[in-house]
Amino acid sequence: MITALDHLQLAAPPGAEDTLRSYYVDVLGMTEAPKPPVLAARGGCWFEAGEVRLHIGVEDDFRPARKAHPGLRVRGIEAYAARLAERGAEVLWDGNLPGHRRFYSYDPVGNRLEFLEPVDG
Repeated sequence: MITALDHLQLAAPPGAEDTLRSYYVDVLGMTEAPKPPVLAARGGCWFEAGEVRLHIGVEDDFRPARKAHPGLRVRGIEAYAARLAERGAEVLWDGNLPGHRRFYSYDPVGNRLEFLEPVDG
């Protein structure tokens, strides 16, 4: 029986770790989590915020996830969108999900990210 989502993994090209660290920590406000040494040797990086864990793995033939994406629930979506925009991230609002405010953005290697907040009913 499945009880929870442990983490979500996205991919990135080799050598993109420092750029991704800057984005996920400085722009999104996540914390970098240490990888076990055996996994750290493969490259990539791990991030977390509260219960959310996001792993970025290195792929030699990397292609960004433009459709598949994590949906990250946020509190105070307007302020969070402003934070991203102030730090140079694109914010693309989408009003097509009933009961939610949401927007999309892309990390520095082109992976799509969705940010959403339920609207009080």
